[in-house]
Amino acid sequence: ADLTHAVSSFSRLCDPARSSTSPQRMASSLLTPITVGGLQLANRVVLAPMTRARSGTTRIPNALNAEYYTQRASAGLIVTEATGISLQGNGWQDAPGIYSQEQIEGWKQVTSAVHKKGGKIFLQLWHMGRASHSVFQPDNVLPVAPSAIAIKGETHTPSGKLPYDTPRALETAEIPGVVNDYKQAAINAITAGFDGVEVHGANGYLIDQFLQSVSNTRTDQYGGSIENRTRFLKEVLEAILSAVPANKVGLRISPNGAFNDMGSPDFRELFTHVIKTLEPYNLAYLHVMDGLGFGFHKLGEPFTLADARALFKGPIIGNVGYTKETAEAAIASGNADLIAFGRPYITSPDLVDRFANGWPLAEDPPYSVWYGDRANPTKGYTDYPPYKA
Repeated sequence: ADLTHAVSSFSRLCDPARSSTSPQRMASSLLTPITVGGLQLANRVVLAPMTRARSGTTRIPNALNAEYYTQRASAGLIVTEATGISLQGNGWQDAPGIYSQEQIEGWKQVTSAVHKKGGKIFLQLWHMGRASHSVFQPDNVLPVAPSAIAIKGETHTPSGKLPYDTPRALETAEIPGVVNDYKQAAINAITAGFDGVEVHGANGYLIDQFLQSVSNTRTDQYGGSIENRTRFLKEVLEAILSAVPANKVGLRISPNGAFNDMGSPDFRELFTHVIKTLEPYNLAYLHVMDGLGFGFHKLGEPFTLADARALFKGPIIGNVGYTKETAEAAIASGNADLIAFGRPYITSPDLVDRFANGWPLAEDPPYSVWYGDRANPTKGYTDYPPYKA
């Protein structure tokens, strides 16, 4: 979902002759094909979801977004930037949505372009919960959350940095409507041509807020015990699965994450339960932000890919801070099947080719270009060239 929450010639990306004959590619488990959710992926490199904020005030995906994702279509799997499931779920300037017909049509040009390059692409479903702000909400109402607990500090808004609002706690009777928003967004994503959806359960957004005791002090059936706090996630998944095949649905979690004031003392028990809960759903994959480079709450021993593998037998995607070498090691260990790369993909759109040929990666981008400039949206977005040998 996010860069802080951590990132035009296409012929070089898709040169079958060079890609298939490279000795380094043949020796690399990261670059071997894999089947995920019935999809044949060319390699195990995933473009991680990163908020890039280039869809404008309408939140309708555009030709520039299509160019950005197409430049990176040699990834085995693309997971889009976090995408708002509803007006209520919004909270980031110029981030895209998936709740209107116009947005569906906008995304169609993205999925079509990626598929023409042979790529596979999932849409990440996002409700920001308390991480939103009233300036993004219809009629400037308060953002909603499990409980009326504010994030400390300030957030970026069109009016500059503002303190986070204390959110309004959702009434029990409102929750089914939010669950249905996730379901409809998933239906819309499939209509827009996506190969599947990733449910964003990480980084202190709404689902994570329900899961964790630090942000959920409810006394109804959605709060208290770990089982109750997991109820919202289960209802979201079951609603989506009632309309979308399980092999088109993935989930992202961040058991170690501190971003957005997260981190609960019972995090190991919580996420052990969460992953065990997934077994009957037969999801396409589990995406675990196991790396600590995005912030670690230090409330116990980190939750590892090995911990996840002991509980989940389907495909696992590891994420945060991986290099080619550490990615290879994670796959070789059997604890991960794919690895998602974020910031390296911003400046190295041909990351797969660079890995395959031993070419150096471009330098990480400056923070100033992560979210763009409305006057020059291509800067730091689609203007990074492929490597020239």
